[in-house]
Amino acid sequence: MDYKKSNRLRLLGMIIAYYRKSRGMTQQELADAVSISRTHMSNIEAPNVPTSISMGTLFDIADTLDIPVEKFFRFQEFEQKQK
Repeated sequence: MDYKKSNRLRLLGMIIAYYRKSRGMTQQELADAVSISRTHMSNIEAPNVPTSISMGTLFDIADTLDIPVEKFFRFQEFEQKQK
């Protein structure tokens, strides 16, 4: 996997974790809500393990967190918040 794609997956996972935590949800609660394992949820969010995610799962996560899916792709905005 090339660096650009790997970095985007890393940022996507971090953004998902940010919104999950802001909703006061655990990884297990979010995983249960979208019908994936907690291990897979953990891998999605892990910054050192770039893990692919299906669009269907991404839409389910956005719906569960009650946010527009496009917020997951605001990488530059998220990186600026982290500084």
